[in-house]
Amino acid sequence: MALVRERRQVNLRLPELSDRRPRFPLPLPPASTSTSTSTSTSAISCNDIEKIHVIGHGNGGTVYKVRHKRSSQIYALKVVHGDSDPLVRRQIYREIEILRRTDSPYIVQCHGSYEKPSGDIVIVMEYMELGTLDSLLQKYGTFDEPKLSHVARQVLSGLSYLHGQKIIHRDIKPSNLLVNKDMKVKIADFGVSKIMQRTLDACNSYVGTCAYMSPERFDPDTYGGNYDGYAGDIWSLGLTLLELYLGHFPFLPPGQRPDWATLMCAICFGDPPSLPDGASEEFRDFIQCCLQKESSKRWTTSQLLSHPFVCKDPSSDLVNL
Repeated sequence: MALVRERRQVNLRLPELSDRRPRFPLPLPPASTSTSTSTSTSAISCNDIEKIHVIGHGNGGTVYKVRHKRSSQIYALKVVHGDSDPLVRRQIYREIEILRRTDSPYIVQCHGSYEKPSGDIVIVMEYMELGTLDSLLQKYGTFDEPKLSHVARQVLSGLSYLHGQKIIHRDIKPSNLLVNKDMKVKIADFGVSKIMQRTLDACNSYVGTCAYMSPERFDPDTYGGNYDGYAGDIWSLGLTLLELYLGHFPFLPPGQRPDWATLMCAICFGDPPSLPDGASEEFRDFIQCCLQKESSKRWTTSQLLSHPFVCKDPSSDLVNL
């Protein structure tokens, strides 16, 4: 438990750990991507768009709702400022690299990226009108099982695609899952994701949001150093669905915001959270398949996509939100 000793005195707010440097260095993308300040990678340039308003702030940058001047198409513009932390800049380069590799209806689409002479790094992305699952939870309250089945089916489809491309997200949580006006759920924010170059690549750097980390990422000495990172995404999905169902983070009572040690103990030494009375057997079994503490026992994306819980009639979806 060397990691516990290292961080015993650290008190971190739930849920973010974005200021925590990983144990392993993050690779930069090819030089042509990270050094160019004049060549855009998209037909959409900064002169083509006008800002409408700010959507959000965080992690060294700002996200804007913008309009394309000629077509009137709406996009989301993610800007990481030139004076932001080098780790944040590495993460945005990582995100650009992964977004260029992906093409799936379950992944937020990138319409281009460029670096300004000022050093600002810009990504033009698909605009998701309804925001995040976290914001929907705050606005409308908890999700019922039909809606969760809809969410699970689409997120699993996105994870299946990513895992097939040897990409591990490593930060699945309600605030990284976006919803558009057609009620489609898409995976976003690849700043701490990892592209697995080889079958036996390690994926145990301490990055991402600690609340949704699997036990083996908190305590690699106990659960094995080079664990299966794909299974870590499944654990995070299980916690995400439980949070949307319960209305609060599953391991803790409503409103509690623990320090890192409390959270680690709950995840590593406590039993996986259980569903209250009233949950269906299908939902209970699905969550159990996701939240196995032994990573080798967790179901894969392909297995979960065939689970009865996600094979229900999709007609209800999220329409009643």
